[in-house]
Amino acid sequence: MTQRFEAPTKPEMALLEPFAGLTLDRIVVPSTRSQVDEAAADLASARFVGFDTESKPVFAKGEVSDGPHVVQFSTLERAYVFQLHRPECREAVGALLVSIDVVKVGFGLRSDQAQLPKKLGIHPRAVLDLNAVFRRIGYRKSIGVKTAVAIVFKQRFQKSRRATTSNWARQQLMPNQLLYAANDAYAAVKVLDALGLSEDELPISDVAQPASVSPGSAAYPGH
Repeated sequence: MTQRFEAPTKPEMALLEPFAGLTLDRIVVPSTRSQVDEAAADLASARFVGFDTESKPVFAKGEVSDGPHVVQFSTLERAYVFQLHRPECREAVGALLVSIDVVKVGFGLRSDQAQLPKKLGIHPRAVLDLNAVFRRIGYRKSIGVKTAVAIVFKQRFQKSRRATTSNWARQQLMPNQLLYAANDAYAAVKVLDALGLSEDELPISDVAQPASVSPGSAAYPGH
């Protein structure tokens, strides 16, 4: 029988020390073909990357979002924030999302997976939602990035509500947006790395898994 665990409460998480995420010097926003190619090559060399998307919020009744407007990926070393109004970024992001050699890791990815086919005309493959991993471990309630960071690192992951509801479609993203987007992806891959599970223990969707690879091994990004 699987052991059951209770997630920390919001008041308990509020008392924890802050999570040390990526700083701006470790966040790349590719804007030229060469920068996009370099970013894509770095990400394609990793087996696991953190993944998330951001969309301009919709406030008017009946208005339909045309997001996502930003797709972010992260290794343990750096994050890449791709703006989808750039054609070269759309191409690179599409290729990464359909690759079965790069596992995209995140939290609550159902909505991201639903939006991306409309935006890019592709269906993401090799996706790992960490909420499913925590359910397998024994957590009954849905686990998001804040709770996962509290469980694994005993640290508080801070999310800016102002950044959440900001304009993600703008031509030049603000520093607080970059930190927000990058660290959502970075925290996911950091949590997976810390869990130290072998690949055959991970519920990766839509991909034939290779021989057992541990996220803590040399095949893992950043090692």
